[in-house]
This record gives sequence, C-alpha cells and structure tokens, in this order.
Amino acid sequence: MKPNSFPTLLHAFFHEWAGQQRNLSQHTVLSYRDTWRLFLRFISQRKKRAVDALLLTDLDAREVLAFLQHLEDERKTSVGTRNCRLAAIHSFFAFVARREPLAMAQCAEIARIPVKKMNRPAMCYLEAEEITAILKQPDRSSLEGQRDHALLAFLYNTGARIQEALNVCPQAIRFEPPAQVELFGKGRKTRICPLWPETVDLLRALRKRRPRADDEPIFVNRYGEPLSAAGVRFKLNQYVQAAAQQVTSLARKRVTPHTFRHSVGVQMVAAGIDATVVRDWLGHARLDTTNLYARANLETKRKVLELIDPSTKPGKPPRWKQSPELLAWLDSL
Repeated sequence: MKPNSFPTLLHAFFHEWAGQQRNLSQHTVLSYRDTWRLFLRFISQRKKRAVDALLLTDLDAREVLAFLQHLEDERKTSVGTRNCRLAAIHSFFAFVARREPLAMAQCAEIARIPVKKMNRPAMCYLEAEEITAILKQPDRSSLEGQRDHALLAFLYNTGARIQEALNVCPQAIRFEPPAQVELFGKGRKTRICPLWPETVDLLRALRKRRPRADDEPIFVNRYGEPLSAAGVRFKLNQYVQAAAQQVTSLARKRVTPHTFRHSVGVQMVAAGIDATVVRDWLGHARLDTTNLYARANLETKRKVLELIDPSTKPGKPPRWKQSPELLAWLDSL
C-alpha cells in the first residue's frame, strides 16, 4: 500500500488515533467501525467498484451527503443515528487533514456538513408511586426475580446507566457504612455513588444466593453470563405492563432502564439539590444536560409559578353577557 493511501489512512485512524492516541472506548470504536462498513459499501455500489479499489478522492462531501440521505430514506434511521454516523465520518477526515495536506480542501468541505436538528420529545420519568409499583412486580422467591428486583433498586438508587450497572462487580462496592459503589461510565470516567442500606441488603442477599468472585459482574443470567441491556429492557417491559394494571399512568409511558436515571435526576432537582451535585452524581459531562431535569419536572415549574408576584398576575375574566344582536350577526355570517 502507498504511504498515505486510503486503506492506510483508515487503518491508522482506528489503530493509532482511536486506539492509542485517543483511547476511545470499545463502544465508540465499534460505532465508528459500523459507520464505515455502511459508508464504504454504499460508495462501492455508487461507484461500481470494489471497496478495496476506492480512493480517498471518491469520498467527497457530495458522497457523504448522499450517504446520509440514504440512511434516512432507505434505512429509516433516526436523525440521532444519522448524526452519530456523521460524527464518525467527521472524526476520520479531521484525522486525515493532519496527515495528508493535499486533502485539506476535501476535508474542510466535509467538516462543514452540519449535524441535523431534531425534535426532542418530552423527557419520560417516573413518579414515586410508579416506581414502587414496578419494584413490586419481580417474584423475589425466584433467583431471577430477586436479581431483577435488586437491579431495578440499584438503578433507582444510583441513577446509573444500564451498562454501568451491569458491569458492577463486588470489588466496586463498599458494603460497610458508609456504603458506596464506584461506577465506570461514559467517556472512561469513574464516579462514586452512595448506597442506601436497603440497596446494600438486596445486593448482599443476591450475592449470598448466587456467589460471585470479586471481579465478576453481580447481575448475571441463569447460565452465569453477564446480563445484556436488551435482556433487561425485555424483562422491564413485562414488569411495567403488569404494574400498569395498578397504576394506569404507566400505560402511557415508554419505560426503559434509562427512565430510572431520568427519574433520579428529576427528583433530585425537585428536592432542591444543587445542579452541580446532580451533574457529578449522574456523571454528566456538561451542566446543560443536568438542566434538562429542571425543565422536565412539572412540580418544579408549579413552584416557580407560585413565586410570581400576585400583582402581576392577570385579573379575573369579565362576566360574559349574552347579546342577542351579536349572536344574530354571527349567525348571519
């Protein structure tokens, strides 16, 4: 291969830049890989050439835009997924711009392709009675039900992302007071979250019933393998459907493991906890993300409304007096 051929640049991007220089997480690398698989197959079909025969010059801004449109129109991907694919392409061409000066113009043109704005649905979170109803659903007499109950309680206690919770091993937990857990999260960041005594008791009981080594995940399936996020979502959906029989508001909500994280954030903001504390608790990179919880909580908005000076509030509506002449005129229109 030529020193700066396209295959050489792509190889260096993944092995040198993503792996060694940036130390990106495995999830990010896999996401970038999937993007480039799709992109190269798409370009190969358009150019009617094998992937191995593609040149860097074949991947211009026009082709990138066509690929993004293909994702939305034919693969029916969401705007969010479309933007993630674009981010992977942007990262590669930013790398190329530093390695190949002759491709600067091409890289700059691709860098100017903007992310697409998308409508953000209202944040879904759970009220206290809804969480209580869900936690009552697992059959704790069975090992599977005991595990599910402990996992949901852990999610509610910590506000952890689902994969953060599934990766937790006994060595990350301090079972003695003050109890706490170390979570290894997004962006390769770690944070410490305190644990309620009740949560510690649930984890101890689960570990006693199903012993795990200090470096093995606590939440596993019947075969002793770590639970998958997809499996947790499937089981949670069953529990939510059952809980909706008692708390009907659950039937109108799309509840996922991440909903517990939103619920923790909303309740902490509603309790008046400082936003920076909430940010550190949940492991947000930016305070803007934390502020979303303040905007989501209707009770917080009501409290703000009550603080408005009464003198500035609108007066009572005037009493309506029926006017036969006015009604007759309206009827004649």
